[in-house]
Amino acid sequence: MSVVAVFNQKGGVGKTTTSLNLLAALAQRGRFPLGIDLDPQAHLTLASGIRGLPSSETIYAFYSENKPLSQLMRELPNGAHLIPAHMELFKIDALYGRNPNITSHLKKGLTQELLPDEMIPVLIDCSPMLGVLSLNAVFAAQRLLIPVSADYLSLQGVNRLDAALRVLEKPLGKRIERRVVLTRFDSRRRLSYDIYDKLREHYGKDLCETRIAETVSLAESPVHGRDVFTFAPHSQGARDYNALAEELLASGFFNPA
Repeated sequence: MSVVAVFNQKGGVGKTTTSLNLLAALAQRGRFPLGIDLDPQAHLTLASGIRGLPSSETIYAFYSENKPLSQLMRELPNGAHLIPAHMELFKIDALYGRNPNITSHLKKGLTQELLPDEMIPVLIDCSPMLGVLSLNAVFAAQRLLIPVSADYLSLQGVNRLDAALRVLEKPLGKRIERRVVLTRFDSRRRLSYDIYDKLREHYGKDLCETRIAETVSLAESPVHGRDVFTFAPHSQGARDYNALAEELLASGFFNPA
């Protein structure tokens, strides 16, 4: 089992879009991926076409009732599986923040239920807030995938991102393997290229060669509850996420730790 947390403490950088479409790309390659929506906004759940679930059928029940993860999985039309989120997740910090074992709760659940199956890649769509849920994701993950959008404010947030990662890595006592992917890239703007160059200077080999273009198909597909491959299979967005999946697979990013 490989566990990847899709993380950035800044919102609007494409965490959910990246999670949604990498799950679909991995499913197309027969990797049987599992997505976990760990964001109280439940955007990955909504983008996957799942609506109106009670909290007892979502990841919230894993925390509030210790319900097994396997009972919360739902198969998506593209062959991936998803453990959906619920807005009740906003309560997790207040309810369980003082529990010293809460930060390893997700890791324990994944280890007990999924560890024997090395073929399963797990993608966790993280909350942008640094709290119990983010710590659960990072503690459970072997690697981080960090989307950064091609805009000035995201570039300014790189130092804050590094500071957030140091906070999350400190209790682990080690550096977590990571890859950074540039999203919302606009080839018509010189600024997009400048940001890519600055990220390359800052992150070096940890920056993905693949850049995700800002396209209508990527913006519209979640509205219809579909990934970009089923919504617009010949679009630039589909080509970009197909290339990103190939790059990450070739580098061993989804290999079991």
